[in-house]
Amino acid sequence: MADAGQSLPNSKESKEPHVPQPAFDIEATIARLFVYPVKSCAGVELPETLLTETGLEFDRAWMVVDAQGEFVTQRQLPRMALIRPQMKHMEVVLRAPGMLALHLAFDRVEKPVRVRVWKDEVAAYDMGDIAAQWFSDFLSEPGKPQALRLVRFDPEHKRLSSLQWTDGVEATNQFADGFPLLVASEGSLAELNERLAAAGHDAVGIERFRPNIVLAGIESHDEDRVDALHVATGEGEAELKPVKPCTRCPIPDIDPATATSSPEVGDMLRTYRADPRVDGRITFGMNCIVLQGVEHMLKVGQAVGANYRFE
Repeated sequence: MADAGQSLPNSKESKEPHVPQPAFDIEATIARLFVYPVKSCAGVELPETLLTETGLEFDRAWMVVDAQGEFVTQRQLPRMALIRPQMKHMEVVLRAPGMLALHLAFDRVEKPVRVRVWKDEVAAYDMGDIAAQWFSDFLSEPGKPQALRLVRFDPEHKRLSSLQWTDGVEATNQFADGFPLLVASEGSLAELNERLAAAGHDAVGIERFRPNIVLAGIESHDEDRVDALHVATGEGEAELKPVKPCTRCPIPDIDPATATSSPEVGDMLRTYRADPRVDGRITFGMNCIVLQGVEHMLKVGQAVGANYRFE
């Protein structure tokens, strides 16, 4: 007979193998990566891209401004959605219907200027008269000429994200609306499309929401609920912190293939995505800052782990 307290060889305890606990509450993978070289123009989908302190390399490095140096977007000029960049080795090439391609060398700028993006006045470089004429010609409506310029962000300028939302972390970004990265998930899009289908509307693509990183393998809007995203890169671990829900303007209502707008996406989001964290405004996706991993390569298929945030 076994001694008191001694486990028997055939006990249930001895038969059950040890199962290691997962390192994170949720485990995902990077499904898609997007860079938007020119603010509010179409994005470029890439299999891999460099993570920098301001987000993904070349993301929102260029911006279109009006004659007063104020930024313009699809909100005013929906045809910006039809301008499609292509990343080459030493340049970005812009194409648009009815236009010859515009080539922008990565190492070329002209005179320094000051421009405005939202409430921030920032240092930039004008990209010259040829680029200005290209954008003015394509984006002007009949009888409504536009005097537009293309500018590039001055990398020496330090434009900070809102310290209120970053808890004092100095997170820099270029011409993005306010934060270095936007993360969304396939699950969040799937839920929206299910709701749209039930209402008799067509499905929409994630391109309408202009994310940088799209995650697969998590539940709808889990990106809202996590404390930090730990990405297993070839150089080590990158850490991205979701800091603010992304409030939504009318841009998701614009079809990126046609630049036409219809209200069903925004109308549907208003039925279930009012977010108390931002005073009831509609949100989709999370703005993130870079805590660790600058100069790491992000790649489609990399593992991402995260723990739920408890407040």
